[in-house]
Amino acid sequence: MQKQWFLIPIISFLSMCTTAQDIKVAEVKRIISTLAADDMEGRKTFTPGAEKAAVFIEQEYTKAQLQPFAGHKDFRQSFHHYEVKPEHQQLWINGHEEKAGDRVLVLSAASHLNWNQDSSLKSEQIKASDNFYEQLDKLQRGAKRNIIVWVDTSHHKEFINYSYGIQESGRHLDNSGGSNVIMVLKPATDTDIKTWAVKVDQQVIPLPLFNIIGMIPGTTKPEEYVIFSAHYDHLGITSPVAEDSIANGADDDASGITAIIMLASYYKKQPPPARTLLFIAFTGEEIGEYGSRYYANHSDPDKIVAMFNIDMLGKISRFGKNSIFITGWERSDFGQILKRNLRGSSFRVYPDPYPDQHLFYRADNASLAKQGVPAHTISTARIDTDTLYHNVRDEVKTLDLPNLTNIIKGIATSARSIVNGTDTPKRVDKKKV
Repeated sequence: MQKQWFLIPIISFLSMCTTAQDIKVAEVKRIISTLAADDMEGRKTFTPGAEKAAVFIEQEYTKAQLQPFAGHKDFRQSFHHYEVKPEHQQLWINGHEEKAGDRVLVLSAASHLNWNQDSSLKSEQIKASDNFYEQLDKLQRGAKRNIIVWVDTSHHKEFINYSYGIQESGRHLDNSGGSNVIMVLKPATDTDIKTWAVKVDQQVIPLPLFNIIGMIPGTTKPEEYVIFSAHYDHLGITSPVAEDSIANGADDDASGITAIIMLASYYKKQPPPARTLLFIAFTGEEIGEYGSRYYANHSDPDKIVAMFNIDMLGKISRFGKNSIFITGWERSDFGQILKRNLRGSSFRVYPDPYPDQHLFYRADNASLAKQGVPAHTISTARIDTDTLYHNVRDEVKTLDLPNLTNIIKGIATSARSIVNGTDTPKRVDKKKV
């Protein structure tokens, strides 16, 4: 009896590993070579190259026989950002018109705003004693209505720098929350503001965006979701290096998209999972995690059991072949679960070796982690030494495709107890994210 009982998990494990042999290097090469080809033009958000990549991913989801996410007619989760171009701004304080140019910053996708002290809105302050960026982040997280933010003149430099940065990035705004924020730099003199008025006119251009979401419904726990994600955008066409101006983004993050496509095909060939599996190709990661932020704000975080965000798997990690690292290891027991599932295999998982790089916050997992989801990024990136990161030379020929293939198999192995419903990672403390 004891010998038979001992053989059951071994036989199950070997059976799973044998099936994982369906993840083949030739198929990995086909997918990543397509995504990182020159005709994708670097997959920059809002460009035809990004659309071409999205269509390819949809075709692969169809081939794998995935279903659209519940409530969607196809694989696209469509939404908009808005390019905002200021046209006219006016500011009055205590009945006197002030120069608005470097004193008013509008964070709104509304064409017209006309506010004064009698308007129905919330008034906030960034005081001299506040950390400007921390207070701004706190205010924006809670922005669910119209807010006027008075900024102490001591933050003049931060205000100007932030305003300049917003304008340089094209002021792509998301108004999905319906909030409008106007920031006003207070007068240099300690003026008691009794009356005020702000009038704003701006040109607003809607820009379509979409995440690509495929689903394998769960059986015994269909309302519990496990996400496998990566981002399909990259930098597009940049300054030329040796006459090459296309930032192909083979490692960043065609490797991640290749992984989720291969995993989708793999899981579809397995017995149906206990939990519902979602395969999400996010848009706009490189310019502010637009896609994951939208998804996070339009999903029920309590239903998401775990998020395997995959970003840059093409190089051999600093721990050697067949090894990955997990960002935010200490924030949940997600990494420990993966480590247990990998016992007896040739794969290894480690905590993020680059804590000074703050990688936990620099990928799409952060959007979900802020809502308490055990959301972590899996990577092999040599972020400390990789000279090809965000470079036009990030091409397929620089990657180790056999190792990438094995890493995808390892992720499938590491996820098995979460997918089959026997392990549930602890939630992330969203107050500490």
